[in-house]
Amino acid sequence: MTETIAQIKQFLQTNQPTAAELKQLATDPRKGVQRCLKQYQKQQQQLKAEKNAFLTRCQYEQHLWPRYPHIAGIDEVGRGPLAGPVVTAAVILPHDFALYAVNDSKQLSAKKRQQLYRLILEQATSIAVGISSVATIDRVNILQATKLAMHQAVATLTIPPDYLLIDAVKLKTALPTRSMFKGDSRSISIAAASIVAKVVRDRLMIAYDRAYPGYNFRHNAGYGTAEHLTALAKLGVTTIHRRSFAPVRKFLN
Repeated sequence: MTETIAQIKQFLQTNQPTAAELKQLATDPRKGVQRCLKQYQKQQQQLKAEKNAFLTRCQYEQHLWPRYPHIAGIDEVGRGPLAGPVVTAAVILPHDFALYAVNDSKQLSAKKRQQLYRLILEQATSIAVGISSVATIDRVNILQATKLAMHQAVATLTIPPDYLLIDAVKLKTALPTRSMFKGDSRSISIAAASIVAKVVRDRLMIAYDRAYPGYNFRHNAGYGTAEHLTALAKLGVTTIHRRSFAPVRKFLN
């Protein structure tokens, strides 16, 4: 190749080079070309590892799809915070879904979650969200509120599911289900649901941050950080705080 180093870098970033082209680049004496080649090889290794991990997370779906074509992955976000609702999502993915980066939302940066959220919305067969308010959480407890929100999400899917894969929680339903510990890192459908639920709840907490300044809900998402507890002591309990949670109760008059 007689291209400049910049042109070679661009070529490797935008094309799939052949084995012959890679072999030719490997003999190029320029250090800049060798750096580009090493970077390309590293990226390819990372992509291969990401794809293999993705295929591992697809194993439950691949096994079940021949019998149950519409599998809904279900996950929740917000069981632990002192403020805000618990949010659940149910996601049915197409059988050719191939967003390799989709994983447990806790393993992803906020920027990456936002990117994947938009792509999941575009590509999913059906998506629905369920929300249990603070009032519901205080009335029935957080576990029951989570189950209610999960049932709500399943019931509002535009395509009825024929099988449910659920992260940790067990639901009473006529549908066949499988509940699994750390499901958001073991099932691609649950992982997609975890991203949707996380992004939706984070956006709600950003809105609450504007409505209730001083608690920094934008960054703590309602969790009991030291800053949040200090704000509770100083500013008091808001209408979105969970009064049934012990750390909040002690600040009630």
